Amino acid sequence: MTGTNNNPDDGRQASARALLAWQLDAGADEAVGNSPVNRLAQPKKVGEAAPSQAGSRPIADAPTQAAPVAFETAAMPDPVMSARAKAREARTLEDLRHILEGFEGCPLRFTAKSLCFADGNPEARVMFVGEAPGAEEDIQGKPFVGRAGKLLDKMLEAIGLDRSSAYITNVVFWRPPGNRTPTPQETQICRPFIERQIEIIDPDVLVLLGGAAAKEMLNRSEGILKMRGKWFEYDTGKRTIKATATLHPAYLLRQPAQKRLAWRDFLAVKKALENSSA
Repeated sequence: MTGTNNNPDDGRQASARALLAWQLDAGADEAVGNSPVNRLAQPKKVGEAAPSQAGSRPIADAPTQAAPVAFETAAMPDPVMSARAKAREARTLEDLRHILEGFEGCPLRFTAKSLCFADGNPEARVMFVGEAPGAEEDIQGKPFVGRAGKLLDKMLEAIGLDRSSAYITNVVFWRPPGNRTPTPQETQICRPFIERQIEIIDPDVLVLLGGAAAKEMLNRSEGILKMRGKWFEYDTGKRTIKATATLHPAYLLRQPAQKRLAWRDFLAVKKALENSSA
């Protein structure tokens, strides 16, 4: 019949075009052959013959098949376990400082400017432990040298102490960004090091400045206003010593009326030191 296309090839081409259009609409972006292709394999060298399958025509451009690539994933060390192992290696304060300077398990060391290890006299009979360094401490590399530190100096002076007769440090040795509160993970990573520091110093009296330090080192859950003014026992690994908690100097700067409570706590510390030397 005139005007009618009875060529079967034209019908197959139309069907193929329709199928291709449908696949493109569905998101297909490359053609896949009947034989599997390892797209991670290195390109074959020029002139190298491609493998052929029985009953099929060799394809000159087919890449050579390579053995599956085996990826080995090394288990990442637990930072807390690593900190415990490293802390046990320290025999002296210099050992401990050197270990902390090279320790990469705490992410805070990568954002802080300085390691704030400690200040004061390692032979002191009283040791003060706060939470973490602030901006000024990060700059100078010493704990309690900012406004809170200056207040602490006055509090020490009021009971006849200074930095030559006290040892001062923090639970966390690097400043958290923006002076934020250290995360529980960051504190747990640093805890083996402060525990080892207390063991080496072996003071007669341990004073924990603020609720965060007190809760962490005494394993308590109550707030600082309930803990302060009380005496606890702390095992240094060598012996059991007296420990107490008081208000952090930074808190006293915000709440000066509470200085009377801190004064009572410091008088109790003075009395404990006098009794232990009697």
